[in-house]
Amino acid sequence: MAVDILLGLQWGDEGKGKIVDFLAPQYQVVARFQGGPNAGHTLEFDGIKHVLHQVPSGIFRTEIQNIVGNGVVLDPVVFKKELDALVEKFGIDVRANLFISKKAHLILPTHKYLDAAQEQAKGASKIGSTLRGIGPTYQDKIGRQGLRVGDILSPDFEQRYQKLKTLHLQIIKNLAFDCQDLSAQEEAFWKGIEALRSLNLADTEYLLNDALQQGKTILAEGAQGTLLDVDFGSYPFVTSSNTTAMGAFAGLGLAPKHVGEVLGIFKAYCTRVGSGPFPTEQDNDTGAQIRAIGREFGATTGRERRCGWLDLPALKYAVMLNGVTQLYMMKADVLNSFEQIQVCTHYRLPDGSLTEQVPFDMLQTDVTPVYQTLEGWNCDLEAFRQFDQLPEALCQYIAFIEAAVGVPITLVSIGPDRTQTIKR
Repeated sequence: MAVDILLGLQWGDEGKGKIVDFLAPQYQVVARFQGGPNAGHTLEFDGIKHVLHQVPSGIFRTEIQNIVGNGVVLDPVVFKKELDALVEKFGIDVRANLFISKKAHLILPTHKYLDAAQEQAKGASKIGSTLRGIGPTYQDKIGRQGLRVGDILSPDFEQRYQKLKTLHLQIIKNLAFDCQDLSAQEEAFWKGIEALRSLNLADTEYLLNDALQQGKTILAEGAQGTLLDVDFGSYPFVTSSNTTAMGAFAGLGLAPKHVGEVLGIFKAYCTRVGSGPFPTEQDNDTGAQIRAIGREFGATTGRERRCGWLDLPALKYAVMLNGVTQLYMMKADVLNSFEQIQVCTHYRLPDGSLTEQVPFDMLQTDVTPVYQTLEGWNCDLEAFRQFDQLPEALCQYIAFIEAAVGVPITLVSIGPDRTQTIKR
């Protein structure tokens, strides 16, 4: 059996949570392979919106085994809140179908202060961090001094925690940052640790490989987006993990030979949260209109998302890196009222030449997007439920993207609810 991988092809916020929830009945296992509470996966059904930060998006399907992989960094405080909400609002027995890798690293209270201190020290060149402690936790992981979920079962865990905390506080002091309310943060942290100890902590690489041997279907769920990948994104304005398909194998303990379909999700336009290059950004009335219609505010932070037209060079780059086999286009309905739609087909470089490639350093390379104008469908999509019934202009938009990228678009989302999803 193969592992299908679902991931974002832009700067995150593409709608992965909705699609995992939509596809979940086809799978017996859903596994998160990287990221942390900076990810906000939004699901909407029965007229209610739900946001998950660390729990896999298959959790609402009781028959599915949900796994938090070793590539994830886990905040016990946020995790406890999420689990409490799932129990209180939906009566979900999280101990029955949720498993957490013992090898996932823990976000400590001081990691969040380190995040804020380091961001403050960058001044005008700040990254736009969500200040959730993600980067410092991955730093400790790579520095071989982090604490992992499995460590909470050790009798000396508190001593190891205090040792790392002391190291963090010295760095924070050197950065002249004030650790206000640390004791309150720690109180919530230890409650989160107690909650974690009551859950299924496992060597999830064995669970996943055993599932494959048993012929079970697995969906690997990514967080953030390809253009935020620490190696291939718009560095240094990136996240701290590998958000591409390659990260799924390291983040779950699976061999690359098991890859099946790679499902790439992108919006019919582009958005980005925080700092960093964004060639097709519309910092004008058009961008404001897209933001208002699309409710483009961060599910985790509430920050306004920067909005712009679809960027085909960036999309082709993401498709290439991930080996995408199917494309899912999200939020087509946000463009319903536009009579004309712009699509970036090339970048014009400072020397006047055109390229379809993403430059090494987008921050230093002044690229000018070259647009092609397409007709908008200029109508409400609410009534449509079949792919072949979609408006002609939308079908032409889809065909234009497919021809440029070379991968079929097999799903179009026309609204936030489960039912507003059209499969080809």
